[in-house]
Amino acid sequence: MRDAEAGPVPGPAVLRREPGRLLWEQLLEDLRRRLDSDAFTHGFPGELALGREYGVSRHTVRQAVKVLRDEGRVVGTRGRPSRLAAPVETAQRLGALYSIHESVRAMGLEQRSVVRALDVRADGVVAARLGLEESTPLVHLERLRLAGGEPLALDRVWLPYDLAAPLLHADFTGVALYQRYAELCDVVLTGGEETIAPILPTPAEHRLLGGSPSTAAFSVSRLGSAKGRPVEWRRTLVRGDRFVLRADFSTRDGYQLDLLGSPDRSDPRR
Repeated sequence: MRDAEAGPVPGPAVLRREPGRLLWEQLLEDLRRRLDSDAFTHGFPGELALGREYGVSRHTVRQAVKVLRDEGRVVGTRGRPSRLAAPVETAQRLGALYSIHESVRAMGLEQRSVVRALDVRADGVVAARLGLEESTPLVHLERLRLAGGEPLALDRVWLPYDLAAPLLHADFTGVALYQRYAELCDVVLTGGEETIAPILPTPAEHRLLGGSPSTAAFSVSRLGSAKGRPVEWRRTLVRGDRFVLRADFSTRDGYQLDLLGSPDRSDPRR
């Protein structure tokens, strides 16, 4: 909510036709200014309303709003009005095992995945993390995770083949991995360790996740275990403009914060 002491809500600027300054670029600049000032807390206007407000054509409005959609500032699809993009917020205790699938569903949003890869492959580095010999085959699953129809996360997971082979024919478009892992393989995660760090995704990852080229992401690295055995290595990139990680804490339990003195050298982008 906007602070009452912050002053009046900023209104639209006057756009003028000037050499070297396109109207839609002026409109884009002013809409960014107003978004940064929380001018649209009651909803982002439609194309017709913006056109009337600024005295410009609908085509001019569409060009500016398209850039805002590409940047992840507003969301919407062709034929449907744009709206402000809201983060998908997950609240949990630090150290608790959580699932993006369940977090999105708890928000009342449609949760869907686009499966980009589901196969068997060898990866010596990942196998070593799982306590396996480097040539051990692994089940690899890569998914683009969507929340409310918009990209939220790029998820890559590796599982020991001797445990996870039945997953090779499973459908992951609308079902959580942990649910399938338990149903088909009798593997239930009980713990593990996780590292979360901000990074700038590669251009290819940005094209999948959406948002502007400057949008950062959370890199979530998880080593999951079941009954003391490592059973999952996961690397997830979550859009920083659509995800908020909160922690509950108390004076009795508190929470532990590890300050990393050096980056994880296994990821060359960090």
